Amino acid sequence: MTTDDQAMLHYLEREHRVPTERAAMQVGGSEFGIDGFHFDPERRNLYLFQFRNSASYQAFKPSIQTLVDSGMEAIFFSAGKVGAKDAFLRQLHSVLNENRSIIDQVCFRFVFKGDPEEAEKSQILAKYREELENKKYLVDQFFNGRDVGLIVEFRSATGRVGSFQAATHSSTFDVHLENPLEVQTSAGERMHLGLMRLADLNQMHSALGSKFFDHNIRYGLGESEAVNRAISKALRSIIIDKADDPSTFAFNHNGITLYAERMEQVAGGWRITAPRLLNGAQTVTTLASFKAANEGASGFSKKSYEAIQVLCKVITKAEQKFVTRVTINNNRQNPVEPWNLHANDDIQLELQDKFKDELGIYYERQENAFDQLGAEDLEEYGIQETKAIQMLKLTQTFLLTDGNISRASSMRAVFEDDRAYENVFRRTRLRADARHILICYKVQFRLRKLISEIIEKGENKYAFVGRARNLLWALLAQGLLNHEDIESIAEKHGRSLAVSNEYVELLTYLATARVRMLLSDLLEDRDYVEKVAEGNLSFLRTDKAFDKAMEQARKKWKWEHLKLA
Repeated sequence: MTTDDQAMLHYLEREHRVPTERAAMQVGGSEFGIDGFHFDPERRNLYLFQFRNSASYQAFKPSIQTLVDSGMEAIFFSAGKVGAKDAFLRQLHSVLNENRSIIDQVCFRFVFKGDPEEAEKSQILAKYREELENKKYLVDQFFNGRDVGLIVEFRSATGRVGSFQAATHSSTFDVHLENPLEVQTSAGERMHLGLMRLADLNQMHSALGSKFFDHNIRYGLGESEAVNRAISKALRSIIIDKADDPSTFAFNHNGITLYAERMEQVAGGWRITAPRLLNGAQTVTTLASFKAANEGASGFSKKSYEAIQVLCKVITKAEQKFVTRVTINNNRQNPVEPWNLHANDDIQLELQDKFKDELGIYYERQENAFDQLGAEDLEEYGIQETKAIQMLKLTQTFLLTDGNISRASSMRAVFEDDRAYENVFRRTRLRADARHILICYKVQFRLRKLISEIIEKGENKYAFVGRARNLLWALLAQGLLNHEDIESIAEKHGRSLAVSNEYVELLTYLATARVRMLLSDLLEDRDYVEKVAEGNLSFLRTDKAFDKAMEQARKKWKWEHLKLA
């Protein structure tokens, strides 16, 4: 029995007064993403537990993912997912079957030694939690459609709970999908392709709110964008002016893509469970704005509104990696930058958690997300700063501290090359000191001033420095990381995006007394003398130039090439 299993056993004995012998039969199941269960006949609740003998909510991540990927199906009898010899699962199945008619709620409790409110603020756990709640249809199937609630909550081992969470009920929508074509891959992923009413999409958006966009790469861009003005104009022409037939909208629109946990045919149409938008945020948000602004007008034609259809793809039976790939590929045809396509990657969510937990700073992985948040939202998320860390500038920070000077000026190549992207956003970044990341990140805010300071030391001699901007940033970051007072610097200047005079003075010293000398040595390096004479300074944008500069720094001041994990 593992340490977590023993802690789970004691928790059942203490919190639910389960006798030791019986509790021992209710502990286990880690391969299914749970550590124990308990049925309370008085409350009519089935509790499924994960217990972590840790103060960090991060410890839940692997097991919740297991629960989402395969555990829910194993627990609620998905064929072929688990062997009949597993004693823990047999015990759980026995309790489920014996009490099928009286269980009113299935309660997932994630118990640990930390603060449950911090766990609830986590972006990565919010994603896993939503995916778990979207598996509610499996619970519905087992209980033969009876309305059994599902509750997911984080608790401290001391009994402290986070915010109240109402029971989740399956979010299902009955929609019209005209003569859909069904396509299935060899691995079992399915796609239904047909015409869906805009009114049905609006209903989903109204009911789900921002959750409808959780799989999308960005928020709505606003009415000032050309694509949204075009959509609004088309809606007005059909609904208000009656100048166009509703059928023309589908001809002129690229279509939208949804992911759903389940899709089934019912009388009069189709029923979709837990839909999420993969592509089409501009259409959905523009439609909502247009409807809100015009529905009460005398010229608004409800009949025309309800007749508008759009080409729709509904993806089901797919794992998260497949859904992510579909999201990326379905957004390639739109004016979307490659970095936007990675906004919902797990590593981006985990970096958002990291900066929030360690610094109280928001990491804007989704385009326009920070601008959508008010003061109350920021306070609720635990954000103290009024500025955000930007994805592209963070990418450059990682590249430059790694010594990848050449890649830092070609962001598209980084985000379009899977290997390059995975190296920049490798998981070891999560182990880096967030304060160290921030002091290196903030160098960019004063690069222009620092270039001027160096040039003042010799206008003719250092006029080239402006062409070595990224190299200057990279070497200044190494100067900071190698500083003998790095801990003091990190504590003073690595907890806020504010740029203090003291921090600027430190950078100025490093730029003029250290990096200036390294750049001078580069121009005199035998590999570059001829190029300098020819006026060819392109070598200043190479990884080799960084390596040569660091060799000199090692000799002069014993600098080591320090990376951000």
